[in-house]
Amino acid sequence: MIGTSDFKKGAKLLIDDQPYVITDFQHVKPGKGNQFTRTKMKNLISGTNLERTIKSGEKFAVPDVEYVDMNFLYKDDSGFHFMNQSNYEQLDLSAEVVGEPALFLTENLEVKICLFNERAILIEVPNTVVLEVTETDPGHKGNTVTGATKPAILETGAKVYVPLHISIGDRLKVDTRTCEYLERTKG
Repeated sequence: MIGTSDFKKGAKLLIDDQPYVITDFQHVKPGKGNQFTRTKMKNLISGTNLERTIKSGEKFAVPDVEYVDMNFLYKDDSGFHFMNQSNYEQLDLSAEVVGEPALFLTENLEVKICLFNERAILIEVPNTVVLEVTETDPGHKGNTVTGATKPAILETGAKVYVPLHISIGDRLKVDTRTCEYLERTKG
């Protein structure tokens, strides 16, 4: 059980038989009345957000959530295929479960798969990945100061906005949380 005094960002709760993760909270001590906690949570299965005011001292069950380190193998018509590096078991996930992180999956990328009651509910990719540009307008040297950008399509199909000097074949570091270009990398 987890009480309001134990709340922290990233803590997991079970509300109405659904697993939630706390994204933000604030303990409030009004001049009159009882203390309470304003809490923002995200449903780990559906991804929906929930805001709730919780009385101080209320307790919640902790969901049976487990994270497993796996490597992405490949994608085909049946879905996305991952392998557990410790026991070599394979796991197949549908596009609905993988969701937006599919835009950043490359062969052998290490990911964390979240299991709820031994069922995969979401995957977490690293905060940054390096991907190659496969489509963009021709690059122009010297156009680095203006801050102007152009669209580029990466090897996984992700679309990011990049500086004008970026060309096809360049390898870019991309933030997977915001889908933003960070820098050009060597190699």
